Amino acid sequence: MLFSELPLNPKLLKGIEALGFKSPTPVQEATIGTLIEQDQDLIGLAQTGTGKTAAFGLPMIEKINRKKSNVQGLVIAPTRELCVQISNDFKSFSKFIPEIQVATIYGGASMDKQSREIKSGAQIVVATPGRLMDMIRRKMVKLNKVEYTVLDEADEMLNMGFKEDIDGILAHTPKEKRTWLFSATMPKGVAKIAKSYMEDPIEVTIGSKNIGAENIHHVCFHVNERERYQAVKRILDFHPNIYGLIFCRTRRTTQDIADKLLKDGYNAAPLHGDLSQMQRDKAMEKFREKTLQILVATDVAARGIDVDNISHVINYHLPDDIESYTHRSGRTARAGKKGESIAIVSNKDAHRIKQIEKKIKVSFENRELPTGIEICEQQLFRYVDKIKRVKINESELQKLLPSIQNELSSFSKDDLIKHMISLEFNQLLNYYEKVKANKPNKGPKGWAKDDQHERFFINLGYNKGLNKGGLLRLICSNTNLPSESVGELDLYNDFSFFEMEKSLSEKVLNSLENKQYDGKDFVVQIASKEGKKSSKGNSSKNRKNQRNKERSRRRR
Repeated sequence: MLFSELPLNPKLLKGIEALGFKSPTPVQEATIGTLIEQDQDLIGLAQTGTGKTAAFGLPMIEKINRKKSNVQGLVIAPTRELCVQISNDFKSFSKFIPEIQVATIYGGASMDKQSREIKSGAQIVVATPGRLMDMIRRKMVKLNKVEYTVLDEADEMLNMGFKEDIDGILAHTPKEKRTWLFSATMPKGVAKIAKSYMEDPIEVTIGSKNIGAENIHHVCFHVNERERYQAVKRILDFHPNIYGLIFCRTRRTTQDIADKLLKDGYNAAPLHGDLSQMQRDKAMEKFREKTLQILVATDVAARGIDVDNISHVINYHLPDDIESYTHRSGRTARAGKKGESIAIVSNKDAHRIKQIEKKIKVSFENRELPTGIEICEQQLFRYVDKIKRVKINESELQKLLPSIQNELSSFSKDDLIKHMISLEFNQLLNYYEKVKANKPNKGPKGWAKDDQHERFFINLGYNKGLNKGGLLRLICSNTNLPSESVGELDLYNDFSFFEMEKSLSEKVLNSLENKQYDGKDFVVQIASKEGKKSSKGNSSKNRKNQRNKERSRRRR
């Protein structure tokens, strides 16, 4: 079937063609004609990335009265990112219908500006539940003439605790409106919403209820708890062309993993709720443009990631509920393409793999982490491919070629290849050789007993707004040393530790003397091998108490 065979306005078809779409996806084919021609409620169950926005967006644009300037269509989505994405899609669909006005309502932006968008004649409002409820209370938006309401990602809205807001919003809409509910899964909460607010709905299911997408290959790596990050590094190194997402449970873990990856030279960025809207938008823009290779995200922040060609999803920790795993894995294998969803699990959460397999009817392949040699082989193939594809500037090289050829005349073809490969891969090979070798004995919190490194104390910690990335930048910006020269970072509430080579001790102390962080003085001192400051006592008992306090704070 083609879009031209559906009962759509020619101007709407022109907008679809301008986007390069010719044939509808299964969920679009099953819903668009039905929603336009029949005045009924609808439940659409389909995985993320199957084209649900067009499935409800095109019928809504088709059916609203363009001559009226009141709100007739309402779309409720769980997050800012998804809200903006849906709104942009609506504007693209209606590109050649200038009468259509779309207002985007979400937290973190000017409420007055959003109110003006509505008052300027928006017929369609796309909103997050919390901000929309706030604007209803302030009487900045009227929903008494809404004819069509969409609840998108309904299961995720319930997971995020928006049930009360949804009830409040729908209470301000007419009873005779049509409600279209779209969800990747159908838990009891979603079924309850359908029963409360929908009348004899049509149900469209693409695939089966609560089933994962067929084109996703599910992989599991079993590791020790402390080896999760090293496992991620091996996975990323083994897939040098990866374009993927790493999911973490908490905002702090998300920031921490992103900071570590950046320090280790990976093209990564975080995406979580503690970032400003501008920072989140910038990260998403880079990811969509593929100038960013890896996005480390929380479940909530990732709800707006509507990006094709994501090759891998990595679960740094498994989510708390199985529905969230379905949403995570659904970020890859979009638009009929194949993808891989990787779970990193320790002994304490290995049982949850069985639960996921049973619930969403998938099978995980248990794999061993790639070895150093296997990783270097993959990296080498990528390097060779880059050599084959590189564009040659013939005119400029011709001037330099004779002298270069003369300089390399003593090398055979095989010798040249070996030197090229060694230049690129000696560092990687040496790294994995060291990893394979026995690790040095560890003292307090990562202290290497090899007499080659120094451990430093700094009286700044989480309470001063510092995280690992911030500490790393503080050290490197003041010492002019590369991030690779900084060893393990350990942060607590009121102080932190960091490691560096002993040969750099004097430079570190001198460079960080009489400096300020956020307008306040700080002190850096050499710590003893027992984990204490040199000048003041800081017993291991106190450090243990500090760690206990930190754990209590995180639980709160």
